[in-house]
Amino acid sequence: MTQAIRAPFTGRAASTPLATRALLACGAVAGPLFLGVGVIEGLTRTGFDFTRNAISQLSLGSLGWIQVTSFLVTGVLITAGAVGLRRAIGHSAGGAWAPRLVGVFGASFLLAGVFTADPGAGFPAGTPDGPATLSGHGTVHMLSGTVGYLALCAAFLVLARHFAAQGRRGWALAYRLLPLAVIVGFAGSATTVAAFTAAAGLGLLALTAAIAQLAGPAPTAQR
Repeated sequence: MTQAIRAPFTGRAASTPLATRALLACGAVAGPLFLGVGVIEGLTRTGFDFTRNAISQLSLGSLGWIQVTSFLVTGVLITAGAVGLRRAIGHSAGGAWAPRLVGVFGASFLLAGVFTADPGAGFPAGTPDGPATLSGHGTVHMLSGTVGYLALCAAFLVLARHFAAQGRRGWALAYRLLPLAVIVGFAGSATTVAAFTAAAGLGLLALTAAIAQLAGPAPTAQR
């Protein structure tokens, strides 16, 4: 007597609802979108210098609305990605805290869009060539970014636990090391703003990679 052969479940993607996949896609696209807008603006705005000015300062001047919009859209997309993470991995190792921490990171972009950075280092064009004077809105902008990236670093450590539980040792190791790389880059901003920009970009792209990996097929069980 023959027995029907059932195809084994081979991945998470096959059973992930369409709405959850859409939310994860929002989170994955957020980083490249923000960085793409920042690079294009940084290369085309008069007086902007990546070695002296932070991308946040692109929110200033007559075209500042473009970068403000980029902050707000990115914040919404990352927050949507956090909801997608909650739905996708909420009942697994690290599934409770990773979405919450990514949600804090998304909220930091919303605050950074509302409270703009201060002018300084010659930008916008005509600004005195010196350090920025810290205003009230500039302080909120700076603090929101600091808290947001600390939350992202914590999220990476939680995701490392999730990857380890899945047997993805390479991913687990990478996400244990990423927080150190981001923090070292931020510390290097005392020497050059480019170090801060590189660290911020690394964090955004690492979040994209993690979400894309978690949205894909789960590893099959070893027998």
